[in-house]
Amino acid sequence: MSNLIKKEGFNFAFEPSGCDSCKGNCCIGESGYIWVNAVEIQALALHLKITAEDLKKRYLNKIAYKYSIKEIQLASQNYACCFFDLDKKQCSIYNVRPSQCRTFPFWDYFKENEEEVYKECPAIRSL
Repeated sequence: MSNLIKKEGFNFAFEPSGCDSCKGNCCIGESGYIWVNAVEIQALALHLKITAEDLKKRYLNKIAYKYSIKEIQLASQNYACCFFDLDKKQCSIYNVRPSQCRTFPFWDYFKENEEEVYKECPAIRSL
């Protein structure tokens, strides 16, 4: 368990190898916002070899003055990030995924709702 990732203030750790047995639980579920900032928009556009404007039109929703990645509604009443490859069960933009994705599961929300992160993510380990 030496690969455990820990973060101060959290009562759990993350074991990256746990992702191997997961079906993308952090990318599929209830509808929500997957925020991207201007730097992330540029990185995504470059990665996809399209313009930032094209990226915004095709893959992002504008919410007030911010942008969120579009979701796809699944038959199960759940939603998936539009960049989640449902066949391969993996992120298609992993190397340029937004900060919100990179920091999962260490979100302040899970400090108060720890039981949810244990249910959602097979890579969570007790400390």
